[in-house]
Amino acid sequence: MKNKFLAIGLLVTVSCSAQTVPAEVKTAFEKSFPNTTVKKWDKEDGNYEANFSKDGKSMSATYDAKGNWLETETDIDVKNLPAPVVSYIKEHYNGAAIKEAATLKTPEGNRYEAEVKGKDILFDENGKFLKEEED
Repeated sequence: MKNKFLAIGLLVTVSCSAQTVPAEVKTAFEKSFPNTTVKKWDKEDGNYEANFSKDGKSMSATYDAKGNWLETETDIDVKNLPAPVVSYIKEHYNGAAIKEAATLKTPEGNRYEAEVKGKDILFDENGKFLKEEED
């Protein structure tokens, strides 16, 4: 009996976590990243994020439900952040360690992202602080 409940519970959990990605989103991704396999799709705030690797780099691309591209994020080594980003974090976050770093391409332009103390700190392409977001 316990095994039946466990099996049913597992089935319900798997069914609830399965992602249905609209065809428009999949088509937009395939057009932007041909011959690339998505490792995982996530849904956040009504948008769809494809997680994948390309040229040995961990990446993600985000689209709205209609397939409009919103952002592409590429993980980078923390040491590759521009000096103004590192200086800003040292000054405003008491020298806290940068856990992860990424470059972001958006319709508005290129950005840098640094994860510090569970928050994403965003900078423009020149390393000027833009905003802080919860991770």
